[in-house]
Amino acid sequence: MSRNKVIVTERIAEEGIDLLKQELDVNYCDGISRGELLDIIDQYDALVVRSVTQVDKELVSRGKKLKVVGRAGNGVDNIDVDTCTRLGIIVANTPDSNTISAAEQTISLLLSTARKTAAASKTLKGGIWDRKPFRGVELYGKKVGIVGLGRIGSMVATRLKSFNMEVMSYDPYITNERFERFGVIKTQTLEELMQEVDILTIHTPRNEETMYLIDEKMLDLARDGLIVINCARGGIVKEEALRLALETGKVWGAGLDVFEQEPATENPLFSFSNVVCTPHLGADTYEAQRRVGENISEQVIKALRGELVPNVVNLPTMLSDELKYLQAYIALVEKMGNIYYQLEKSPISKVELTFSGPIAEHETEILSIGFLKGIMEPIMGDKVNYVNARLMAEDRGIAVFDRKEAQSPKRYKNLITAKIQNKECKLDLEGTLSRARLPLLVDYNGYEIESTLEGYVLVVENEDRPGVIGPFASLLGEEGINIASMKVSRKDKGGIAVMIVNVDQKVDERVLNRLLSVDGITSAKIVHFV
Repeated sequence: MSRNKVIVTERIAEEGIDLLKQELDVNYCDGISRGELLDIIDQYDALVVRSVTQVDKELVSRGKKLKVVGRAGNGVDNIDVDTCTRLGIIVANTPDSNTISAAEQTISLLLSTARKTAAASKTLKGGIWDRKPFRGVELYGKKVGIVGLGRIGSMVATRLKSFNMEVMSYDPYITNERFERFGVIKTQTLEELMQEVDILTIHTPRNEETMYLIDEKMLDLARDGLIVINCARGGIVKEEALRLALETGKVWGAGLDVFEQEPATENPLFSFSNVVCTPHLGADTYEAQRRVGENISEQVIKALRGELVPNVVNLPTMLSDELKYLQAYIALVEKMGNIYYQLEKSPISKVELTFSGPIAEHETEILSIGFLKGIMEPIMGDKVNYVNARLMAEDRGIAVFDRKEAQSPKRYKNLITAKIQNKECKLDLEGTLSRARLPLLVDYNGYEIESTLEGYVLVVENEDRPGVIGPFASLLGEEGINIASMKVSRKDKGGIAVMIVNVDQKVDERVLNRLLSVDGITSAKIVHFV
């Protein structure tokens, strides 16, 4: 069996390359030209890049076999994520691999700026012993403002608290519980933060919302003598505004690892002795580079195996522990989704999903996506995956609604309810996990029933009266089809009952027609779970 092929276009740690070689055919060509890459990209199942290779629409469109693009680093500025998503290509990065290094670089720049270390070192090495120009300030007792309390921002917060600083933060997308967890004071607005702090440090992604987030207006609000640190992305702090604030003394000093234009070799900010600059070194430690290389290689391998990975950019972000907990529920919702188009042919107009119980405390978006993937697999095959399932649903006019409930309405600890509707019919399903954490259907259109979702399953409606189930089972025996389990449920005595029958063999159209000929059987359909 031929192995998947991956091309690595920029330098990653040897440990990462060695991991890839264990399962994939690797073409490691650091510095490949764009023209050459465009010519050969159609040969590869995976592409690993850093920040230089432009993974744009042209390149992605030529990658006919591409299944995953791995970015060895934190951002994805050089990757057209939207195009990848529409083509079902997974985009993964390594946001956690350089967290420690980036946090430590922030502290390094802050200390160097506060104590004028770099300028003092340069002067002394030039043969001048003079302490007067280099009197610094202490961090002790100062108020520091963190813009963005995510992975790196929270790590910076814990380190700055050890200096006995008062730590404040503005992040409208982070829960109050996270602020409390890290002992950080929350401000409701960025303006409020700017007016309160002595030191400002940036730890937020660069996007349309955050570009020039710290501009002239924000710096004017700040206290005189502000220190500004940016180890996030260039452009979040407007460089022209910072230059003016440095000239007027509004800003006492700055530590910058990132710039609006990179590589930066000529920048007006370089002329200030109270500005410490480094060439985007936030992730550049031996430890971080090893982790980045190994982590992106692990993710590419998992993606090509068809497994879910934690750091997929075009999927909801999950920690490894959360993914491990949800994995069995992901399998459950996929199988619940598989049911509809194997029973019905009418297009779906609306899907309502409810997650009840402790599971509601988790990130359930991945479960919604898994259900949509399951719905469309019977008609779309491998063209639908976790990356493009929601987009495909939208393109087909399926309205998706999700909600959470803290308590399960039934005896099951966790319960997932799905209501699928169209103009002609509806299908209501409820599922949970068995004690062995296997997918279990517990309600079918209001019929309470417990049936495992595996292999071949007959879904049968019958009249609730004697003399129906016996002939039905006998006919299956005649056809050499073994019944693994049978669950029967009714709503009203003498009405229509439902049988969910797990069988060991495929039931073809001819046998289904024979089953329908049994007196009292009103409907018989087969569902197959892979």
